[in-house]
Amino acid sequence: MTTLVSKDSNQSNTINPWLVAVTVALTTFMEVLDISIANVSLRHIAGDLAAGQDESTWILTSYLVSNAIILPMSGWLSNLMGRRRFYLICVALFTVSSLLCGIAPNLFALIFFRTLQGIGGGGLQPSSQAILSDTFPPHQRGMAFAVYGITTVMAPAIGPTVGGWITDTFTWRWIFLINVPIGIISFYLTQLWVHDPPHFNERRKALLASTFKIDSIGFVLMALGFGCLQIVLDKGEQDDWFGSNFIILLTSISVVTLLILPFWELRQKNPMMDFTLLMERNFLISNILIFMLGFVLFSSTLLLPLFVQILMGYSATDAGMLLSPGGFAVLLFMPLIGYLINKTDVRKLILIGLVLNIFSLVMFSRLDMQTDYATMALLRIVQGIGLGFLFVPINTAAFAEIPLVKSSSASAMINLSRNLGGSFGIALVQTWLTEGSQVHLNYLVGHLDPYHHLYESQVTHLQSLIQQYGLMSFNLNQTANAIVFNLAYQQAQLLAFLDNFKRLAILFMLMIPAVFLLRKRDHSKK
Repeated sequence: MTTLVSKDSNQSNTINPWLVAVTVALTTFMEVLDISIANVSLRHIAGDLAAGQDESTWILTSYLVSNAIILPMSGWLSNLMGRRRFYLICVALFTVSSLLCGIAPNLFALIFFRTLQGIGGGGLQPSSQAILSDTFPPHQRGMAFAVYGITTVMAPAIGPTVGGWITDTFTWRWIFLINVPIGIISFYLTQLWVHDPPHFNERRKALLASTFKIDSIGFVLMALGFGCLQIVLDKGEQDDWFGSNFIILLTSISVVTLLILPFWELRQKNPMMDFTLLMERNFLISNILIFMLGFVLFSSTLLLPLFVQILMGYSATDAGMLLSPGGFAVLLFMPLIGYLINKTDVRKLILIGLVLNIFSLVMFSRLDMQTDYATMALLRIVQGIGLGFLFVPINTAAFAEIPLVKSSSASAMINLSRNLGGSFGIALVQTWLTEGSQVHLNYLVGHLDPYHHLYESQVTHLQSLIQQYGLMSFNLNQTANAIVFNLAYQQAQLLAFLDNFKRLAILFMLMIPAVFLLRKRDHSKK
């Protein structure tokens, strides 16, 4: 049991910390799910609101940009407003904006409401983690982070499946409206069970009693830096990266502001982002590891459904069902991982997670178009278990040496690292797929010799098949050659996908030395 003090009462309220864990996990699951749930519904939304496909992608971009801006400053806002009050405001804003998204009459309104939803959602993840860090003593944090990990690892895995099912069964509007009852329940439970701990209230009173000055320049630097960066990552592939003056401009603004940001923040008494936290070795290494975890989690969640849809003819729902077993594997193994945190060196658990992911990604890099569903689902389960062995130990290591008074700022920074990793992963994987397909296609086409006897025999065989099945064609030779080219393009795409899985495996291999830089946790400290 943990005693939490409400500022609205003169008495201490003894609250079961697991009630707090379930409350904040519920809201976090709702927010993380919303990042990916709308992806599969864009075509339906665009058609219903009479918008172009390119215009509809701003539904995703607006959410991610506002989310990226508010997330790093959520620790500062928690310290200023009170964590419980800030968390309740975020839940309320997220819930109301979800309702407004669900009844939006046009695309402009939907994008505006999605921006508000991103602002509300951006404060939920770090606040939830900071609440758990303060609610549970160090020897129970591993299990608490396991509950939190279920939401952040499982939600992206099942998001496309849930989004596709809701859209096909009801309408795209329900992917937003479903948040409303959950948000109302979460708001009520938060008021009932979540309170700021005494040490947090004391620090906040001291902060407000001092000569407090709002870090307005830090706010502008963060908003410009992270906002422009998110737009670049989300729109770069679509706009041909640095072939676009728009992308060049935003990249320049982002680079300049983010380079200035740490120098400015280190000079502030009450900075928006506390960069001094990175001077703690475990926290610095954990941020690097969680960045790579986000990179692989989100990029592999994008790659596998695209692989089976483009090359194997899976429907969107079937592709989502391929991801779901990995999500449920996380659900089953997280409690075990949380238990092992207090029994085993976290570095060993992280290594297990890396090895499981490397194995599954290497096996994914050997897929072909005849691989069956069961094999791919099993590999996804192995990867899901590996992600669980990474998420909980990395977060536990990150908070091991962080003072409780800085838990809000630490949570904001490590959640920012994971989200940025996901954004970089998705952006790079899409670029690697496009460029890799073109490189492999050029190589394969360069080796297609129309005068080679094998090529001639293949074309002749295809012509006979066209005639055998009674397919009408005015030019058999041209049609057969087109089929050969399409087969070459299909093989080029296959090779590009396999290259990407291989790259992700190599990235995780490069993370192994970083694990040994973590300090060993002393389990005798309770």
